[in-house]
Amino acid sequence: MQKILLAEDDPNLGDLLKDYLELKGKFDVTLCTDGDEAVSQFKKNNYDLCIFDVMMPKKDGFTVGREIRKTNNTVPIIFATAKGMMEDKTEAFELGGDDYITKPFRVEELLLRINALLKRSVRDKEEEVVADKFEIGDYFFDYTSQQISYKGQMQKLSTKEAELLRLLCLKKNDVLTREEALLKIWHDDNYFTGRSMDVFLSKLRKYLKEDSKVEIVNVHGKGYKLLVS
Repeated sequence: MQKILLAEDDPNLGDLLKDYLELKGKFDVTLCTDGDEAVSQFKKNNYDLCIFDVMMPKKDGFTVGREIRKTNNTVPIIFATAKGMMEDKTEAFELGGDDYITKPFRVEELLLRINALLKRSVRDKEEEVVADKFEIGDYFFDYTSQQISYKGQMQKLSTKEAELLRLLCLKKNDVLTREEALLKIWHDDNYFTGRSMDVFLSKLRKYLKEDSKVEIVNVHGKGYKLLVS
C-alpha cells in the first residue's frame, strides 16, 4: 500500500481527504495539522507522495517543501491552497513541487492528479535504476565507470559531470529543466550552484564536440536538451 503524507490544518477537510484517499485510492494516509508535524513525520517514515496545504501554522507548506527537498528531491509533492495567484504557482514549482491544486477542488480531481504523479514517479525510478550505459551518437557513456569513449579514446569524468550527463541522457531529445538538474545533483538551486553547473555543461560540450550529430543546447527559460540526430 502506497503511503501519502497529508498536511492540512482544517480538521474537517483533512479528515475528509484522508478518508476519501484511504477508501477510494487505497492509500495509507498520515494526516498532520501543521508544518512542524509534517516535517517530523517525513523524517520518521518513507512516503510515496506528499500533499501540503500552503497556509498552515508553525510552518507553511512552501517552507515544508523546501526542507524536504534538501534531503529528498524525488518524492512527488502537491501543494494545495486557496491562493491562486501566478507568483504562488511559480514558487510552488521553483522550489521543487510537482503539482498545484487550488481550493476549492473536487476530491476526485485530486485523486486523478495523485495517480498520475505516482505512475510517473514509478516510471522514472525504473528508468534510473536500469540505465547506466548510454549511446550518444558515436560516443559510449558508462555512468558506473564515469567514462566516455569515442573511437578508442577514453575521457574520464568527474562525479558531477557523470551525474549531469546521465540526467541529460535520460531526457535525450527532451528538456532537462535547470531546477531538476540542480536539485538532483547539488540539492540546491541558488545562483552559485547554477553557475557551477554552467561550468560542467561547458566541459560536457567540449567532451562531445567530435560528433556533429551530438549537441547540448540551451532551452531559453527552461533548461537544457541533449540533441542526438
